[in-house]
Amino acid sequence: QVQLAESGGGLVQAGGSLRLSCAASGSFFSINSMAWYRQAPGKQRELVAGITSGDSLNYADSVKGRFIISRDNAKNAVDLQMNSLKPEDTAVYYCNARWRRLPWGTPLDAWGQGTQVTVSS
Repeated sequence: QVQLAESGGGLVQAGGSLRLSCAASGSFFSINSMAWYRQAPGKQRELVAGITSGDSLNYADSVKGRFIISRDNAKNAVDLQMNSLKPEDTAVYYCNARWRRLPWGTPLDAWGQGTQVTVSS
């Protein structure tokens, strides 16, 4: 099983920056990809940014050019640097890891508990 521990949320003014961190622990064969999702009140959870073990990147259009995702494979950790924050970035941010228990196993999803990011105007 994989456990994800997140940190780094908070309150920031528009135009400011925050950095989210997430570290995976537990028993697993591999973590294939890690990502950040967010969910604003009354909205569905959406992908913000993702990164594979081979460093392929994927960003939501709304954050391209402002957010940067990075990963430390040795530490099974992923960070999200958020710059030029906007009030519409306000949401609970969740760390996600897609992992395998065995080499031939079905990929499974693990989720962090979520961290609140609030951007004031």
